[in-house]
Amino acid sequence: MLIEERRQHVLARIQQEGRVLVSELSDSLGISRITIRKDLDDLESRGLVQRTHGGALAPQANSLLDPSLQVKERQQLREKLRIAEAAVKMVREGQCILLDSGTTTTAIARALRSFKQLTVVTNALNIAADLASTNFEVILTGGTLRKNSASLVGPLAEEMLGELHADVLFLGVDGFDPQIGITTPNVLESRVNRAMVKSSRRVVAVCDSTKFNRQSLALIVPSTAIQVVITDSGAKPETVETLKASGIEVVLV
Repeated sequence: MLIEERRQHVLARIQQEGRVLVSELSDSLGISRITIRKDLDDLESRGLVQRTHGGALAPQANSLLDPSLQVKERQQLREKLRIAEAAVKMVREGQCILLDSGTTTTAIARALRSFKQLTVVTNALNIAADLASTNFEVILTGGTLRKNSASLVGPLAEEMLGELHADVLFLGVDGFDPQIGITTPNVLESRVNRAMVKSSRRVVAVCDSTKFNRQSLALIVPSTAIQVVITDSGAKPETVETLKASGIEVVLV
């Protein structure tokens, strides 16, 4: 196991259990306690954990907040609708569209109803339900249900995505630091999102301007994996220029 993989494993344990102990991690991973302490110290320096005697806790910080879909639906609603309108202009009849979970991608799914024939692959139960009355081919990834986001995660979802090839992925964003990349509060969700990126010919990040220069718990992909960003006109000019300088097309709505 590589160093960063081990640290991501530790973060996943903290998110699932609320805390970790150095002794337990050492035994389960077969790694010395000194190495585990160094891992926890590194994670604390990045603001991802709170060190305690003998272990670590999840920090009480905004970067780890994972609000429900119901809460997110009330945030930046107008911006999300404009982003969805711009997103569907990138879609063509007959294409395979991949949608991750989230309220912006839900808005996109609803906007796709203007099409007649599409294949839509998603890990979001609510998006599949929204499109159930259409003539689209709707494919759910399978996996373990994350109730907070109505999304399917885990090895089953990742394995299925590895067998698919989508024309366009619309990827929702919890945090987007142009220097680091796209992040999400949940480690399992990040793994599924990463599998989506690998399965897609074109990756379009869809996010309102409040998501920029924010870091969440788990990295999905670096900025270089994104071809297009759709965001609102509230994005800072310097952020837009940084993205363009990285070769990313930026669509402002």
